[in-house]
This record gives sequence, structure tokens and C-alpha cells, in this order.
Amino acid sequence: MGELSREPGGGGAVEWAAARWAAATRGGGGAPSVLNGSWAPLAMVRSSVTWRSALYLAFSMALGLGWFVVLAVGLSLSLGLLIIWVGVPLLALLMVAWRFGAMLERRLVLAAFGVRVPDPYRRLPGTRNPLVKLKGMAADPATWKDLAYLAVLFPVTLVEFVVSTAVWAATGMTLFLPLVVAVNGGAEVGFGFVSYWAGDPLEAVPVMALGLVFLVLAMYVTRAMAVGHTVFAALLLGPSPAQAENVELRRRTEHLRASRARGVDAAEFERRRIERDLHDGAQQRLLAVAMDIGRARAKLDQDPEGARALIEQAHAGTREAISELRDLARGIYPAILTDRGLDPALSGLAGRAPVPVEVHVDLPERPPAAVESIAYFIVAESLANIAKYARATRASVRVAREDRWVVVEVIDDGAGGAVARPGGGLAGLADRAATIDGMLIVDSPPGGPTIIRADLPCSW
Repeated sequence: MGELSREPGGGGAVEWAAARWAAATRGGGGAPSVLNGSWAPLAMVRSSVTWRSALYLAFSMALGLGWFVVLAVGLSLSLGLLIIWVGVPLLALLMVAWRFGAMLERRLVLAAFGVRVPDPYRRLPGTRNPLVKLKGMAADPATWKDLAYLAVLFPVTLVEFVVSTAVWAATGMTLFLPLVVAVNGGAEVGFGFVSYWAGDPLEAVPVMALGLVFLVLAMYVTRAMAVGHTVFAALLLGPSPAQAENVELRRRTEHLRASRARGVDAAEFERRRIERDLHDGAQQRLLAVAMDIGRARAKLDQDPEGARALIEQAHAGTREAISELRDLARGIYPAILTDRGLDPALSGLAGRAPVPVEVHVDLPERPPAAVESIAYFIVAESLANIAKYARATRASVRVAREDRWVVVEVIDDGAGGAVARPGGGLAGLADRAATIDGMLIVDSPPGGPTIIRADLPCSW
């Protein structure tokens, strides 16, 4: 449905932790992760994140040990040779290597835990001189946070490996005990001070129930360690709170710029639609009415019956022009909305709809004019689509306040299959909502029902 943005916080401990957590969780594309996945046992069994996390926790110790050795040897050698300046290029190469290792670790965290940790690096100088780039790397605090992460990665992964091996080994031994007994001709399983001997596979079957308990325990332990490792990676490999705020501000700026551009395009499209419909529809119809009345006036004395027929034709043309102008008014701010608010305006739309429409407006006070206007047009376009395409027998409109949002929801029981295609009416509604940083979703599976929901921000 989109992101609900909040203003960046201050520099306190709570805000700092929140910024780190947001930096860790943002950017995963909405895919399942250890941070947003269900903790229900069956859901964890079905989720690939559980098994990817278990593999990472089991084998990452090798990577942690490798980096521990590389850093211990490399830093000792580089610092020891600084006195003869040979250590300087060695230290520079080692710095590039551990930055690469940190980048690799971010990708592994994404692959294993489903969480993207953003790169925190400052932009390097735009020059081809490698010495200047190396100087920029050395001046970047993120480079030294990468070093700290890789330096403590080995003890962290060692603990994760020991715990993971213990719980998964116990799970595997108890779950597959009948197979072990069948292969070995018997097996003994110890649980603390109690041991159990199984001489044949049938005697080992009751232990499998305990294996299921161990399986649930192993999944919970794996998920907890995965969350802990994710937070650890976010703290040292992710951007600082100040960087996170700057990234968030840039993202918000780009989002608002794109929203405004879409709003301008939507307004321009709507203006052209009104001009085209006026010129090709109502204007031509009214011109024909004027010509019919003029011909009727010329025939009024000599041919009263012909004049009557022309007047009837002009009357029919006038009714058609009124109908076209009413349809055209969907794109123009209605006077009833200004005078009486959303409830009467939406009730008027519902009264003209070809299907029964139930309207429920629950707002403690009138929202700003921009919110009212967009809410009205969303309902108007939605009801027009229902009349044209949905083949529905009933519909409902709900407008309510939820926290700092005005929620507009239009539901019909039609055929479904509505899609917000570029240049279409639903895409235009999304553009309208985007002009005030709102969101619009369309849920319309084949066979219905169709739900169009817009969340519009509002300062109450």
C-alpha cells in the first residue's frame, strides 16, 4: 500500500535505535524477512527465510574466521611496516579489502535474512586519482565501522554456530532416530541424566514427537539469532542516524517532486479532457439545438407541425446536452461540495448511480478543501467505472478518519479485474492522491469484489 512517512526524530537513544531499525528494514521491497515474517511454527516451516537463516548461521563462522585471520595478520603486518612506509600501501589494500568484505556481508544479510542494509558510504571524490579516493575512504567513518564489524564477526558467528549446531543436531537426531536405528541396529539417545535405548525403529518412533518439539525450538532460536544478527549488522554496516535522516529527506523530496509532477500532468490531462468534451460534445449539441430552434421559428407561421417537430428535436438535444454536461461535471469542483461538504455531495453522486449505493461518511470535522476535492473525484470516477464496466448490483462508499488520514473506500460486487493502467482513469486517481502525498490501492480479483481505497493525509 505504500510507505507511511514520519518526520525524522531527534538525537536521543530511542530515536537513534529507531533510525537504525528503520535503516535495517527499509528497502527490502516488501519481501518476507526475519523482521516482518510470522512467528507461527507452521508459517516458519513454510518460509524459506527460516532455512536460509539456518544455513547462514551454520556456515558464517567460516567467513568470520577468515576475516579474523586476514585482519589480524594484515593489520599487524601493515602497522609493523609503517616505519619504512611499506605498510602504507599494504594498509590501503587491506582497507579496500575490508570495505569489499562489508559490502559482501550486506548482500549476505539480504540473501539470508531478507533485510537490506543500505550502504552508508560518503560519495568519493570525482577524480581518477586513486590516492585521492583512498584518502576519501579513510576519512569516511563508515570504513572504520566496517572494520569493527568484521573484527567482531568471528566471535559473534562462533556463538551462532555453536547454538545452531546444538539445536539442529538435537532436532535431526530425534526426528530421524528410527532411520538411525534401522541403519545401525539400535541407538541410545541421552537427555541430560536420562538415556533412552531404541533397539528397533518402532521403539524409536515415540522419540520423534520430542523431535517435533526440538524442531519448533530450533526455528525460534534461529529466528531470534537472525534478528539479533540483523540488528548487529544494521548498527555497524548501516548508515548513521544523521545519514539515515538525510537519505529519508532526499527520498521524501524525490517522492514529493514526482508526486507534484504527476499531479500537474493529471490536471493538464483533465483540462484537455474537459476542453475536448465541451468542444466535441456539449458545444456541438447546443449548436444543433440553436439551429433547430432557429428553423422552428422560421416555420412557426407557415408550417406549425414542422416547427413542433423541430422544437421536440431541440428539446431532446437539450436533454442530451444537459446529460453530457452532467457527466463532464465529474471533472469540475461541484458547488454542493463547497457549500455542504462531502456527505451531501457523495449522496448526490450515489443518487445518480445506476446501482444502489450505500454511503457512509464519518468525519468529525470537514477536512481541507484539497482532501475533500480528491475524495469526491475518487468516488465519482469509481462510481462511473462501476456503471460502465463492473456489471455490479450494489456498491458502497465509506469515508472515515483513521488517525491522521482520511480513508476513502469504494466497494462493488461486480466482475472485478480492474487495473490501474498508465493513462487510465484509476491511474489518474492515483495521480490526484499523490499530489497531496496520498496513496491509492486497487484490489480487484477476477470475479470481484472490487475495492478501491485511498488514504489521504490530513492535518486535523
